[in-house]
Amino acid sequence: MEQIEVNTQTRKEFRDITAQVQEVIRRSGVREGICYLFCPHTTAGLTVNENYDPTVRQDLGMVLDQIAPDQFPYRHTEGNADAHVKTSLVGSHLALFISEGRLVLGTWQGVFLAEFDGPRRRKVLVKVIPG
Repeated sequence: MEQIEVNTQTRKEFRDITAQVQEVIRRSGVREGICYLFCPHTTAGLTVNENYDPTVRQDLGMVLDQIAPDQFPYRHTEGNADAHVKTSLVGSHLALFISEGRLVLGTWQGVFLAEFDGPRRRKVLVKVIPG
């Protein structure tokens, strides 16, 4: 298992980590298998989505803000309750196929760390499983 570290810059952002994940796969030498990613944080998650047009990420953030707004009568009063809700909606883990030593992704897809309570130093655990 390896760890990727990501320094986020703003409270909410979708940081493309595809190249970092691919580098872990390259170092593993695995040609066929599964790449399992886990984000061990309660206010940041992982998602796969379009990495070509940055407005897609803006739209994702906008919709999540509508579902879980910053200001709401939350019972968790530390000021980041919305981040916990958004992380639960997005999820904290991914399982992706590896073929010919590369992540299997669609033409426009990338892997993103979804930050909802930054800026922070985040980690993503990566396990490459041959098979």
